[in-house]
Amino acid sequence: MNTAKKWYLLSKTQAESEALEFGKRSGLEVVTVCPSTILGPVLQSTLTSSSGLLPMGLKGGFGSFGYNYWTVVDVRDLAEALLLAYNKSEAGERYICTSHAIGVEDVVEKYLKTAYPNYNYSDKLSHTEEEEEKLSSEKLQRLGWTYRPLEETLIDSIENCRKIGVLE
Repeated sequence: MNTAKKWYLLSKTQAESEALEFGKRSGLEVVTVCPSTILGPVLQSTLTSSSGLLPMGLKGGFGSFGYNYWTVVDVRDLAEALLLAYNKSEAGERYICTSHAIGVEDVVEKYLKTAYPNYNYSDKLSHTEEEEEKLSSEKLQRLGWTYRPLEETLIDSIENCRKIGVLE
């Protein structure tokens, strides 16, 4: 892990370790679900850093991001994963929750240009193999977890941003 660029991820890992340690000390049963970048509709009128990725990219160009490879999960699918883990897991279990891994150039070419042609998209988008993260939700899928198509997540995210006034 390139810690110079991934302090946020490191903080999440340390928080998870602390939660597991606290569970051991206090006798609480702790199960962790570690989501990738969370997209999808929001309930509030403000955006988080994750839910702001699409509108920020559509407004200012996806080329401005420091990374061009995304591992994502829809917030609605994450909620289902949390319920499954809560109801079917043993203490100490750890689950990775991600549904799609894709380069931002493919997000733009395969999904956004067709659905939202009026935005200015950079033609210089690409990712490096070094950026690709190998994450698997196989353990969650063994519990019965499923996830929606990426296109649904992207479109619902953008339409939700329009509804709350973040995008025109």
